[in-house]
Amino acid sequence: MLAACGLILATTTGTILAQNDAPPAPQGGAGGQGGQGGRQGRGNWDPEQMRQRMMERIREQLAVKDDAEWGLIEARIKKINDSRMGMGRGFGGFGGGPGGPGGPGGAPGGPGGGRQGRGGFGQPNPDAEALQTALDSGASADDVKAKLATYRAAAKQKEAQLEKAQDELRQLLSVKQEARAVLLGLLK
Repeated sequence: MLAACGLILATTTGTILAQNDAPPAPQGGAGGQGGQGGRQGRGNWDPEQMRQRMMERIREQLAVKDDAEWGLIEARIKKINDSRMGMGRGFGGFGGGPGGPGGPGGAPGGPGGGRQGRGGFGQPNPDAEALQTALDSGASADDVKAKLATYRAAAKQKEAQLEKAQDELRQLLSVKQEARAVLLGLLK
């Protein structure tokens, strides 16, 4: 379920980010009025509200009834998601970043796509920006090699942080909850 939400989120990121440049939608009733093919009202998308709904679904999937227990689990899940975001991945591993849409820049349309060194939700990645700048400026092979090594070292560190966050969550879960968390894409 989380992977499906992540896929939807990853495929709509470009549309959502494009809305920042769009003129504000006129206020109206449910969804607004007008002849823009039902696209009105989408400018009010609230990522925090979506995160909350996703967390509620995860809680249901893990069958956590106790609020205190859920508070601990939720904090660990947020830590996993934050680690993924820092890696340029969205929920469930989807989003921009290396291997994602647009390559290292994380945006469709080529290297950086106007958002150099940014992951799936626009977080700056200074190592990716430095590497992209070196490539764009025609830097020497040695300079590119050094920037690539720095980028890889940072990525390795972020991967270690993600694995640690996943291990911390795993410690709180029963075997059945762990299996569900694997199926949801929270754990490996």
